[in-house]
Amino acid sequence: MTPTEYCESKAAASGSSFYYSFMFLDPLRRSEILALYAFCREVDDVADSGAIDIDVARAKLLWWKSELENTWLGKPNHPVTRALQGAIRRHNLKKIHFELIIEGMLMDLGNTRYATFAELDEYCYRVAGVVGILTATIFGHKNALTLEFAKRLGLAFQMTNILRDIKEDIERKRVYIPAEDLIHYGLKPAEEIDSLNRPAFVEMMQFQIARTENIYKKAIEILPDEDRENQKAGIIMANIYQSLLHKIKKNPVKVLDRRVSLAPLTKLWIAYRTWARQ
Repeated sequence: MTPTEYCESKAAASGSSFYYSFMFLDPLRRSEILALYAFCREVDDVADSGAIDIDVARAKLLWWKSELENTWLGKPNHPVTRALQGAIRRHNLKKIHFELIIEGMLMDLGNTRYATFAELDEYCYRVAGVVGILTATIFGHKNALTLEFAKRLGLAFQMTNILRDIKEDIERKRVYIPAEDLIHYGLKPAEEIDSLNRPAFVEMMQFQIARTENIYKKAIEILPDEDRENQKAGIIMANIYQSLLHKIKKNPVKVLDRRVSLAPLTKLWIAYRTWARQ
């Protein structure tokens, strides 16, 4: 299996909404984006395994940091970093952005609570905002404001994931909803799912959803017209994720019972419709 094939299989196996936005890219950019996505999946999988053994997960993430050093020296060992080399050269991708992603994953191992939204925003910047910046760089842009669009979109995606994954995260002893918001609505950060005050939970979710909708709105508003064509795939991601957020909004309490998701055919249709209209 070639490095490119490895990244392709990693992305396809995840079933992520992001995969559907990559389908309409030209072959070169698609392979570059899949390599970036595979890197994110690799380190995210390590962070998720931290619930079993934090020390092992931390050691693996530190190995990935050393692998970045090797990659920028032109000596990558892993199929993902080997696949990334072309994109790094062609788009002058910055090592610091990949390091920040790993720092975000390390935060998952040592911090499972956020007191304020400002604290959560710092975490989201590392695990999603810089991914947006890297993605927009690979897609191509003329206006620097496009990178701010991508960073904000990354925050919106991460907030949507947080709202979708509340049940799974609580089971892992992680609470990403800011404590200040939980307290405001009369919810305790350490409460278990079954003992949550569900009417208060719905009110809290409505607030989080409105906040996230506003982040999407402001991100789209600042995307320069001159870069809309190059950023089509990012717009597809936004439309798929906003559709997921809308589904959560219809019945917020469902996230306590199961993972809310969109059907693959629905995501494919949104991707096709968005690509055709842009």
